[in-house]
Amino acid sequence: MAKDTRKDNGDKAGSGTAVVTKTRPKTKRPNLYRVLLLNDDYTPMEFVVHVIMRFFGKTQDDATRIMLHVHNHGVGECGVFTYEVAETKVTQVMDFARKHQHPLQCVMEKT
Repeated sequence: MAKDTRKDNGDKAGSGTAVVTKTRPKTKRPNLYRVLLLNDDYTPMEFVVHVIMRFFGKTQDDATRIMLHVHNHGVGECGVFTYEVAETKVTQVMDFARKHQHPLQCVMEKT
């Protein structure tokens, strides 16, 4: 709160307490993006589990569950992140899959 620096000269009409209010800007939550793995007929299931554990910090059981969902439904969600984090994860997964000569596809979509 700002301090009133006016001098009190005894004038009752002019003296008063000044109240300064500060309006806080409304902070908007960042948009969130789902990171999805897409099924293909070539990438080994073990590789997909490894990718999910390595880049999304999932346990073996969770990674296997996600991999099976991708396998059975064609797509599976690995996590929900802010734009920058989601973009980084997609790039990391795609680079890793390409380096290991797998056609695994990873995409992001706005929630």
